[in-house]
Amino acid sequence: MTSCAQESTNINVGAAQTELYLNLLKGKNIAVVANQTSVIEKKEKRKEKREYVHLVDSLLSLNLSIKKVFAPEHGFRGKADAGELIKDGFDTKTGLPIFSLYGKNKKPSQEQLKGIDLIVFDIQDVGARFYTYISSLHYVMEAAAEAGIPLIVFDRPNPNGHYIDGPILEMEHKSFVGMHPVPVVYGMTIGEYGQMINGEKWLSNNVICDLTVIPLKNYTHNSTYRLPIKPSPNLPNDKAINLYPSLCFFEGTNVSAGRGTKTQFQIYGSPFLQKGTFSFTPQVNEGAKYPKHQNRECFGEDLTAHQHLNQLNLSWLIKAHQQNTTDKFFNSFFTKLAGTQKLQEQIEKGLSETDIKKTWKKGLTNFKKARVNYLIYN
Repeated sequence: MTSCAQESTNINVGAAQTELYLNLLKGKNIAVVANQTSVIEKKEKRKEKREYVHLVDSLLSLNLSIKKVFAPEHGFRGKADAGELIKDGFDTKTGLPIFSLYGKNKKPSQEQLKGIDLIVFDIQDVGARFYTYISSLHYVMEAAAEAGIPLIVFDRPNPNGHYIDGPILEMEHKSFVGMHPVPVVYGMTIGEYGQMINGEKWLSNNVICDLTVIPLKNYTHNSTYRLPIKPSPNLPNDKAINLYPSLCFFEGTNVSAGRGTKTQFQIYGSPFLQKGTFSFTPQVNEGAKYPKHQNRECFGEDLTAHQHLNQLNLSWLIKAHQQNTTDKFFNSFFTKLAGTQKLQEQIEKGLSETDIKKTWKKGLTNFKKARVNYLIYN
């Protein structure tokens, strides 16, 4: 993945620190929640090109008893479209059974957890509420608590951990793209977030998960971290990951955020916006079997050279709404993404970005106070 920021090369992910967890895993029948991002860098063979080993392969090489794998949205190898039904199956390399946590079965069943002594969770998050890996974490924690099985989270950096912004989700709009009363960008690693799920008693029936976090080494929330593997098919690089919290709102409108191009979540446009100097035509590609406005020219903006964001940017959404030439700009998915009906109402009333953000202030202040109780890093 390309990056225009200086990378923090000395960060060690939780999975790489075997000395912290090997004794916890020995002699246990283990289920692993993982995807293509669950990798450890091979540091003993430093070459010009970095090499990685998958966590499952690493644990098996340590003679640990891995019994099954649970895979989130996009599947174990990360090839599936957003929202695509993922089927159960077997890993071709290891022969391990793989159970999907996306589709009908978002939560491990008690039957699937029979004979399991310990669950390991290791997935790269990007720090946006509507990115579904934290929802998968919620359901894994809930299933583990109900089965009386300990859960260990191998922590990973949050590439958007340097800021907190957005409206707080209102629980009447709870969905798989937003399960908790947190802002769009919450500034926590997935390990810290797991501690908040427990501490705020967000699990069903107030159950508490027996949770252990294997922490990062040499990390702060302001660390710049270059993801070695795409976290999902439509987040191809660091620029897309940084713009994603702001551009994902377009998923709830008639505007494309670049799915079906090579610059997903770095551009936006629609056939219904004013013609300008920039346009693109979405085509079928990996991660976009049915892209919005397929084979139609879309007019909008190229943000690939935009400066690194330290806050949510609503100006593109507001601008697109103002330029829209159709009767319908928003769809029902927008409220799920925003976590509130207010944002759509504010944009339709013509409020400025500054005035909209003022209405978030109280909720963000309260969230930041609660968040402090669960932080592991500065």
